[in-house]
Amino acid sequence: MKTHRYETSVAWAAGGEGTKSYRSYSRNFTIAAQGKGDIAGSSDPAFRGDATRYNPEELLVASLSSCHMLWYLHLCSVSGITVLDYQDNATGTMEAGDSSGQFVKAELRPKITIARGGDSARARALHEEAHRLCFIARSVNFPVDVEAEIAEQ
Repeated sequence: MKTHRYETSVAWAAGGEGTKSYRSYSRNFTIAAQGKGDIAGSSDPAFRGDATRYNPEELLVASLSSCHMLWYLHLCSVSGITVLDYQDNATGTMEAGDSSGQFVKAELRPKITIARGGDSARARALHEEAHRLCFIARSVNFPVDVEAEIAEQ
């Protein structure tokens, strides 16, 4: 079995009083990977974060969505189905208690346009295979549902 390693860095700077109190510190951070642009991150605004930056919860949902999409596009390409457009408005649901929380589900809702004359039934079925192969979905401990729409152009 091949092993793949992924490296990122997360940087946070205290500024001001640092973590002297719960309200005193910034939740802003920067995610970086060698040779790539930075991602401005923060906590969810519900947890005193900056709404103009990506939060870890959004990034998890985006990871699920993009992993599924990339597998789906691969499967379509090797199956002779020409995808012309792919849009997904994915959601994740987290339940939070007093001190912590966890995701309880995610929903992917891809809307795909395939070339006219393509096999719509096969295009729809490939979502099941993409879901089975998506290593991000296989790695989480909550259900990831996929409700796809297929249109021809």
